[in-house]
Amino acid sequence: MARELQTARLARKICISEPAQCYHFDFVLEDLDSFPFASGQFISAVASDPRGKQQTRAYSIASAANANRFELCVNRVPEGFFSNHLADLTDLPPGGTIQVHGPHGHFVLRQPITDSIFVATGTGIAPMRGFTQWLFPETGPDAGLDRSEGKEIWLVYGTRHESELYYREEFEALAARRPNFHYLPTLSRGDESWKGLRGYVQDHVARIVEERAARLGQTLPAPPPDPTLLPAELKFDIYAYICGLNNMVAGVREKLTSYGWHRKQIVFERYD
Repeated sequence: MARELQTARLARKICISEPAQCYHFDFVLEDLDSFPFASGQFISAVASDPRGKQQTRAYSIASAANANRFELCVNRVPEGFFSNHLADLTDLPPGGTIQVHGPHGHFVLRQPITDSIFVATGTGIAPMRGFTQWLFPETGPDAGLDRSEGKEIWLVYGTRHESELYYREEFEALAARRPNFHYLPTLSRGDESWKGLRGYVQDHVARIVEERAARLGQTLPAPPPDPTLLPAELKFDIYAYICGLNNMVAGVREKLTSYGWHRKQIVFERYD
């Protein structure tokens, strides 16, 4: 069945990392009064390539729901049609339009909100930005609301270089305002001037899990859930949400399962 396409007008385009050629986009769906979606979902963009073949690409929404607007975070891929179509001013200037359908996907926060570890690399930060905007809204009618209900929220963000820490200022400012939000960027190839964390995200996720368990008096590995419970009845006191390339996702999942975490505690989305 054909998807209903909507026309999205580009309101703003910013290159947020010149070395990585990463772009932030603000779009408006002018034919709609509102565009409701759950933070973490994605849209599919549709366009015809130079050969006239229709191309479709899925992009995680890099914002929380906001009237009829949505935002994207996209890296330009050297030979990629769609990322270049979006990034090039000649193809998509401010005021230009693209066709999209959605929202789609199940990479969303589980309810009720629990302590949560967000783990991202690269543009996998996009849905995490949507999560934090929903948990801690700063604009609109819900500005100032704390949907985290005081739960501990960690964002572990791994990149190679400091120039690839997308939305760094936003997350640092949020961590300064909200004591239960912890922003943990880590670099695998940081230069000597970098004073923050180094190494891979799974190592820092492991430290969070171990320190939290010790603080709460919990043993690791965790005991398995009651086998008499139906899958829909399983509830956990902490979840991990992982978004990035397959190797990273697999590494974090393997680390968490070694602690006895149930597969339903580990919510992930891969984009390769």
